[in-house]
Amino acid sequence: MRLRKKPHTDEKLKNFAGFVITGEIGEERQGHWRELFGENSGKELQVELGTGKGDFIVRSAERNPDINFVGLEVEATVVLAAARKIAEKNLSNVRLVVFDINKISEIFAPGEIDKLYINFCDPWPKKRHAKRRLTYIKFLEMYRKILKPGGKIQFKTDNRGLFDFSLEQFALAGLKISELTFDLHAAEPADNIRTEYENRFSGEGVPINRCVVEF
Repeated sequence: MRLRKKPHTDEKLKNFAGFVITGEIGEERQGHWRELFGENSGKELQVELGTGKGDFIVRSAERNPDINFVGLEVEATVVLAAARKIAEKNLSNVRLVVFDINKISEIFAPGEIDKLYINFCDPWPKKRHAKRRLTYIKFLEMYRKILKPGGKIQFKTDNRGLFDFSLEQFALAGLKISELTFDLHAAEPADNIRTEYENRFSGEGVPINRCVVEF
C-alpha cells in the first residue's frame, strides 16, 4: 500500500540535498555513482532496494565506513525519516534516492554495483502479482546487468512463501546460493544487521529467512 505523502515532505528533503537525490535521474548518472562520495569514490558500492526508514543502511554505513551505500526508496515520506537518521549520525558514505526500483537498470552502468540488499520487500502474495516481486526472474536479469561479475544479493524476508518462490527464481536464473537459513536468529551471526521489520517480526516469534546469492 502506498503511503500518503505528508505535507511539505519535498520541501523538507531539500534540507538534506547533500546526500538525498530527488527528481528525474537518467542515463547520465550511469557509471558515476562513486563520484558522489568524494575521497571515498574508489571504494565498494552497495545498494539497498527499498530503504524504508533507514535502520539497515544507517547501521551498515556506521559499521563499514570504507563502503559506499546507496539506498533506493520510492516513498519520499520514509526517505525523509532515513535522511534525518543519516544527518544525526553525520554519515558521509550514504546517499538516498527517491526512485522506483522498476527502472534500476536505467541509472546504473553494467557491473557498477558490488552488492545488492533486498530486505523484507512486499511479498505480493497473490499469484497473479508474482511478476512484481523483487526476486522475480525479470528483476534478477536486471540485477545481473548492473552487478559486477561475482556480485552478490543478500535477501531477507519473514514470508516463507516468498522465500521459497525466490529460491526457485534464483535456480531458474542459474545463480549460486552461498548462504541459506530458514531461521536466521536461531544462531544469529555477529555481523547481521537487523532492519526495523526484522526486529518486529522476530519479536513476534516469526522465523527470518535469509540467503546470499552470487552472480
